[in-house]
Amino acid sequence: MGIISKKDVEHVAKLAKLKLSKVEIDSYSKQLSEIIAFVKELEEVDTTKVKATSQTTGLENVTRKDEISSEELLAQEEALSGSEKIHNGYFVVSAVFESKDE
Repeated sequence: MGIISKKDVEHVAKLAKLKLSKVEIDSYSKQLSEIIAFVKELEEVDTTKVKATSQTTGLENVTRKDEISSEELLAQEEALSGSEKIHNGYFVVSAVFESKDE
């Protein structure tokens, strides 16, 4: 018998609201059991002398400085120019949330 039973697969499928056929349940049970068996094999590898790392490429974060360029700024009038509804210098949009009073 595999590590992951058909009942386990059915339970997870139910939690995920997935409808699986009998063939899929059999297949996933076998596949998941093989994956877990492989992970158990990896647990046997001695990693005590291996330095912990989050990545292996050696690359560092390559982001640009967050600088404001006056050439790329829009004046408020320009930014609002395409809007149909404006109030006190702001865009007017439909309500996103309902009021608790309603």
